[in-house]
Amino acid sequence: MPTDPRQKLQKLLERFSQAMLVTRTADGHLRARPMALADVDEAGDLWFATARDSTKIEEIHFDRNVCVTFQDSSHYLSVGGLARCETDRDRIDELWQETWRIWYPNGKDDPALTLLVVEAHTGEYWDNSSVEGLKYLFNAGKALLSGERIEIDPEQHHKVAL
Repeated sequence: MPTDPRQKLQKLLERFSQAMLVTRTADGHLRARPMALADVDEAGDLWFATARDSTKIEEIHFDRNVCVTFQDSSHYLSVGGLARCETDRDRIDELWQETWRIWYPNGKDDPALTLLVVEAHTGEYWDNSSVEGLKYLFNAGKALLSGERIEIDPEQHHKVAL
């Protein structure tokens, strides 16, 4: 029985600790930067720690639409949504990681520390791992031999509304 695509996306998201956040600059250009993922909540929203006065926060004030991408050797994910800042000190306390101290020397009470939340609206995954990777190779070979376009199994690639 196939996995529910939304559940599969959520499960794949939980594999990652690093992402690339794409924002739009005030002059309309796209800009990507690496971010450490602090949490993925039940709704699929993504949580990051950042500095209140960072360029990405300025860009989000200009345009809240963002894209977050994830990749390893056999999994690729993309999440689109609206970004916002969250200053809830209880949530910061809950998510605090001691490794963040290199950016926030005053710890979880550092006034520069804020949370960046991406309210996920859409997600998309490509899973080329284990059985899914074998299915892909089989379907690719079949398409190559038949001269037809490859058919992708929904277990391997799916767009998800969140």
